[in-house]
Amino acid sequence: MSEMDAVLFDRYGPPDVLYVGRRPVPVITPGQVLVRVRAVGVNGGELLARAGKVPLVSGRSFPKASGIDFAGEVAEVGASVTGVREGDRVWGLLGRSTGSLAEYVAVSPRRIASAPENLTLEEAVSMLAGATTSVTALRDKAGLQPGERLLVRGGSGGVGSFAVQIGKLLGAHVVALAGGKNLDFVRGLGADEALDHRTTALSALGRFDVVVDTVGTEQSRVRRLLAPGGRMVAVSVDFDRLLAGIATVLASTVHGRSRIRAFSGNPDSALLSEVTRLAERGDIVPAVDTVHPLDRAAEAHRALEAGGVRGKHVIRVG
Repeated sequence: MSEMDAVLFDRYGPPDVLYVGRRPVPVITPGQVLVRVRAVGVNGGELLARAGKVPLVSGRSFPKASGIDFAGEVAEVGASVTGVREGDRVWGLLGRSTGSLAEYVAVSPRRIASAPENLTLEEAVSMLAGATTSVTALRDKAGLQPGERLLVRGGSGGVGSFAVQIGKLLGAHVVALAGGKNLDFVRGLGADEALDHRTTALSALGRFDVVVDTVGTEQSRVRRLLAPGGRMVAVSVDFDRLLAGIATVLASTVHGRSRIRAFSGNPDSALLSEVTRLAERGDIVPAVDTVHPLDRAAEAHRALEAGGVRGKHVIRVG
C-alpha cells in the first residue's frame, strides 16, 4: 500500500489536463486518520482551479491534485485519536486544501463525521458540500426566518439544490431560478416557485428577504431585489470579471444598506454531524446527476462546465 491512484494535472487548462497518476499513500500523524475514499463530488471551485482562474490561491507548482470532499471508510487511526475506529463509514472535507480525488486521504478527525447510514456513499457525497454551505449561508449568515421570501439563483445545482431544501426546512417561501428543463426537478425538492432563468426578467420577481446567489453574475442587479432589511449571500462571484465581482461584494459589505454576505465554507465535524442527522431523518435528500469512474474525471469536469446540472456530478473511486 505504498502508492495509490490520484487525479492530477501538470498545467492549467481544459478538462483534458486531468489524468490518473500515482502518488504515495499519505502517512498519518498521531492526530490524523487515513480514509479509504470511495466517492468524491465535483465542485465548481475545482473547475476554476484547474482552469487557472485563481492562480493566487492555487499557486504555480505542479503537479496539482483535485477534490475537496469525500466519503469512504477509515483505514487507519492515529495513536492520539479517540472516538474513531478502523472500518467506520465517514464523510468529510479537506478544508482549505485539495486532493480528495485519490484512493486515500489523511485528515484530522475534526474534518470528518459518520456518513448517513441510509445513503450510499455516492449519494452521501452528492450532498456534502452543498448542504453544509446552505446551512451556513441560510441559517448562520442570513438568519432566514419562517415566512420570509427566499430567492435561490442556480436552484438545480450542487449548492442551489440544497439551498432550496434547507430554505423550505427553515420555513421560507422559496423561489428558485434554474434552466427550463430542470424546473420539475427543483419543484420536487420543495421550491414553491421554479422559474426559467433564461426567460424570467429579474425585475418581474418582486422583493425578497434573502437571496442566495450561486451564479455570481450581475450581483449588483440581483441585490436590488432585496426588501428593506434583506440579506444576500454570495456563494460565488463572477470569475470572468473577478476583480469587479470581488469589488461589488466588498463595497456592499462596507457601505450597502442591503449588504452582501460572503464566506468561504470550512465545515467542522459538528456541522457535518448535523447534516448527517438531517439526511438520516429524510429532511434533505441527495441529488446525484451522474456517477463517473475515476478515469473519467475529465468527463465529469466537462459535464459540470456545460451547465444544466441536476444536483452533483460524483466520481466513484476504486
